[in-house]
Amino acid sequence: MNTITVGLVQQSCSDNRQENIDTSIRGIYEAAAQGARLVVLQELHCGRYFCQTEDTACFDQAETIPGPATEVFGALARELGIVIVTSLFERRAPGLYHNTAVVLETDGSIAGKYRKMHIPDDPGYYEKFYFTPGDLGFTPISTSVGRLGVLVCWDQWYPEAARLMAMAGAEMLIYPTAIGYDPLDHLEEQTRQREAWITIQRSHAIANGIPVVSVNRVGLEADPSGIGAGAAFWGNSFVAGCQGELLAVADNDREQVLVVDLDPKRSEEVRRIWPYLRDRRIDAYGDLVRRYRD
Repeated sequence: MNTITVGLVQQSCSDNRQENIDTSIRGIYEAAAQGARLVVLQELHCGRYFCQTEDTACFDQAETIPGPATEVFGALARELGIVIVTSLFERRAPGLYHNTAVVLETDGSIAGKYRKMHIPDDPGYYEKFYFTPGDLGFTPISTSVGRLGVLVCWDQWYPEAARLMAMAGAEMLIYPTAIGYDPLDHLEEQTRQREAWITIQRSHAIANGIPVVSVNRVGLEADPSGIGAGAAFWGNSFVAGCQGELLAVADNDREQVLVVDLDPKRSEEVRRIWPYLRDRRIDAYGDLVRRYRD
């Protein structure tokens, strides 16, 4: 194929699950109407980001895979003949839950899934309370539009995850995301955090010679406990090319659909002039499996 047209759906979320799903569906239709053959949704797009607090009632939002959401979005993938990347709160068994991305093929079937490996536990991001670390490893998902290296949010800060996906043949990296800043932080700190988030992901594109697709939610979501100021999700969903070049960037304050053409041949061209995989000193990297070199 000459190009792969990718759609990104950046949205805000409410407490109304059906409204959120409807917003995702409208975004998918819009992207598909512009030629997208692959559409990526943001992290946990069926609801608000509930991890600002620790509340066992939130486990009621989890669902099985396959389940209600994969049925809805699988039918849409089949109707439009596109690949869709969703992000769901997975109920695997009683008391066992994951933050899981599911890839739906053009016939509506599940091409594969990825369970978030790196789980944060920070003020406003109490994910360890809810999510068991993934156990599916860093394995690309084969689809009709290529081998997708799907990761989720906090994974995007780890070069090891991106590298292992690339080493397994991923042709692009995809990050459904829910990240924002504390509204009480001063503007300079908010800007530093957002720029760090963009920079680290652009570096994964450069280091591995493959494009990066990052889809973030947008809008202020209040802290249900009333203790914190909430999370101001900064949007800025983007696509970076194989040399880290920004091909498209969404706004930071509104819902938006981006559609970008990617050239599958570009990775080969870039890797020929910047052969990082060739020059890796794998004989000297043994200590990377240690927590720290004391």
